[in-house]
Amino acid sequence: MTKARVAVTNEVVLGRVTAETYDRFARFLRARGWDSLDSLLNAGLEGENFLDAGSGPGYIGLEWLKRRGGNARLAGLDISPEMIALARRNAAECGLEDRTEYVVGDAMDMPFPDGCFDAVLSNGSIHEWEDPTRGLREIMRVLRPGGRFWVFDVRRDANPLIKWLIYAIIRPKEIRSGFLASFNASYTLGEMADILDRAGLHGCGLRREFFGLSIVGSKPGLGSF
Repeated sequence: MTKARVAVTNEVVLGRVTAETYDRFARFLRARGWDSLDSLLNAGLEGENFLDAGSGPGYIGLEWLKRRGGNARLAGLDISPEMIALARRNAAECGLEDRTEYVVGDAMDMPFPDGCFDAVLSNGSIHEWEDPTRGLREIMRVLRPGGRFWVFDVRRDANPLIKWLIYAIIRPKEIRSGFLASFNASYTLGEMADILDRAGLHGCGLRREFFGLSIVGSKPGLGSF
């Protein structure tokens, strides 16, 4: 039986580990191909102006941007100034500082005009959002008509053996309490379906992943599919 959700915010997670520790954890996942990049690459996001909502240290968006043409640009949004500083540093290390812009802000009240992005991605962040329904509506607001979005997160109803195996091998060890807090705050597949319904996002692709879930959809309008 899946345990009840224990809500957690970005501030609580970062209160348990430093941003630098989380950055080391993200590098650990990336080095082993456990960073959900394959799911993103298969999501069909197109265009030139992209948003990474809840960017953290920025790796998933930067890996995505490396694979796009030279005209593609990425904006990153995170509520943590420390994470934004790390994302800017990591963009510079990748040689992508001229194609990225990172800003401190809240996913529930994005500081961007309507319809300004061709696509939006969000990785491992939605379980920290105070109101995920509102955050998803904000994604739809900043998307252009026909724009596509991808959201990925861990899943509370994942196989517990997988969760504990990951817990045992992840590094650095200091991240483990934050890792469990994130898992316990994440949504089941059924709960996420209800959130999408409340947000008015009908017809999205909600998929069970290895230890997470992914959502792919598009904003109605010209060029949507």
